Amino acid sequence: MSTTSEPEAFEQARQRFFEGLEAFQAGRFADAEQAYVASLALLPGRVSTLINLAAARLRLARPLEALSVIEQILAAEPDNAQAWFHKADALGQLNRHPEALASHEKVLQLGTLPAGEPWFRHGQTLQALGRPEQALDSYGRALAADPAIAQAWTNRGSILRDMKRSDEAAVAFRQALAHGADPELHRYYLASVSGEATPSAAPGRYVETLFDDYAHDFDAHLVGLLGYQAPGTLAKHLAGLGHGGFRSALDLGCGTGLCAPHLKPMVQELTGVDLSRQMLEKARALGLYERLVHADIVSHLEQTDARHDLVTAADVFIYLGDLAPVFSALDRVLEPGGMFCFSAEAAAEESSDFELLPSLRYAHSERYLRGLAARHGLDVARLERAPIRDDQREAIAGMFVYLKRPEAGH
Repeated sequence: MSTTSEPEAFEQARQRFFEGLEAFQAGRFADAEQAYVASLALLPGRVSTLINLAAARLRLARPLEALSVIEQILAAEPDNAQAWFHKADALGQLNRHPEALASHEKVLQLGTLPAGEPWFRHGQTLQALGRPEQALDSYGRALAADPAIAQAWTNRGSILRDMKRSDEAAVAFRQALAHGADPELHRYYLASVSGEATPSAAPGRYVETLFDDYAHDFDAHLVGLLGYQAPGTLAKHLAGLGHGGFRSALDLGCGTGLCAPHLKPMVQELTGVDLSRQMLEKARALGLYERLVHADIVSHLEQTDARHDLVTAADVFIYLGDLAPVFSALDRVLEPGGMFCFSAEAAAEESSDFELLPSLRYAHSERYLRGLAARHGLDVARLERAPIRDDQREAIAGMFVYLKRPEAGH
């Protein structure tokens, strides 16, 4: 039989609860969970502790366990707005977005929480459901309640950019910056919808996160939905040059390996480089690469000891504006007589070297690409204009460029 008195149990439970709060605020969510469980063992059913336990489990990405706690709370307090808020979060993590939306609407109906964050989450859920116009309204309501929610400004700007409402998008991105959003990322966003200075490349964190998140559905979306043609087109024209086989090929920005089936019949050894670990895992499963490297492509070119007689880059330069660092680093990697072939989105104006489009992709001018080749002693063996993919049912104009390094002594 326990010898702990009721006041002692209450005090111990209270102490464990505050230990949980301290751990949660420090980002130690597993420690917070343990402290809350210990507190509940001493004082079962205490709603404030259950609320915090659910929050900790959500931060630990264990939404089903969080839901079981939330249902306990709602059984005792059906109108507990914080519990409904956490329930919506858990359902969102489980991709049960229609149910999450209903929970967000319950929070808003109860009206007992500050309105900014609930309206923001409501907007996020509408976006996940493919309802951007309604999401835009929700973000507007969130920002009317709390103008300092930087991510709401970012999401609002992204929707407006997709709607081609560039001036309004620029205002939203500037507001996100003013409220503490990532400066490098938001200057990139802002440049895509305004006349402000264009960065030389997409932020590395943006590209890595984008493709890590995209890896699972990448092939189906890009090939099936967007009619992606770059790997096959790049390889077809390469074979048409009559070069014969290659000893060693380097596939820059290899992604999930869409180029590999086209390149492998032409090469003895194939190496892939990509910034996304998740993409590389997909590529590894193909069994077509002798080596896969997790790295930024310029860093890899600058540091590798390997030399190649073929270097390819299919749909990679849409994330790089200034290609001079790539060409400079390529000088040490591409063997005499070797080929460098790549695709690029075609800029609408030949007067600029490159431009950042509202799609957040870079487009390059033919003049710029030919100039880079000449400066680095590469001959243009072929340049073909052909679509790369579709975007909103429109074919995206592209260039497929084949550059050859002269043989030694030429």
